[in-house]
Amino acid sequence: MCTQSIPTASCGKMPVPAVVLNAALAFLLLLITCQSAVSQQDCVTSGLSNPNRKLIDCSDTLVLELESGADAKIIERQDSARPKAIILENGAIFIEVQPGSRPTQIRTPHAIAAVRGTTYVVDAGATRTSVFVVKGAVTVTKPNNASSVTLGPGDGVDVDPMSQLTVNRWSADRVSKLLARFGR
Repeated sequence: MCTQSIPTASCGKMPVPAVVLNAALAFLLLLITCQSAVSQQDCVTSGLSNPNRKLIDCSDTLVLELESGADAKIIERQDSARPKAIILENGAIFIEVQPGSRPTQIRTPHAIAAVRGTTYVVDAGATRTSVFVVKGAVTVTKPNNASSVTLGPGDGVDVDPMSQLTVNRWSADRVSKLLARFGR
């Protein structure tokens, strides 16, 4: 029988049959593939134009639009098609969350935005993150900081490492420029 040795912390090397290793790797690959397929079954990704962006629609309970060039990673739940969180490193994302659905956090290097039932935009830049609420309410916190603010329709906040969180009413010009990035 062919064997392969793997190091162990307590006793040097322990022989393991190659067939066992292959079966374990095959099972792990199958498990990873099945979890991804199940968790994404209700989310559909497509492209939008004018301007170019990516649309991710999760059974109409969560709709995300990522502007072209946005750097985002979706963290999925094992038991649901709705993502648990989206990590946005840079660029902007337009979010529509249906009332009563499970919350999804948008995490950036500077802020965490979480809601249930609202429409808002998160724009992550190199030195700050801006959050603007179109409809509903959004709670924004800084990572590793207990302070938070709640934004309502027309409110925004700019989050950077040095400043305190301050809710502001955004000018029509600033809102128009931000929403134009999503064809609105």
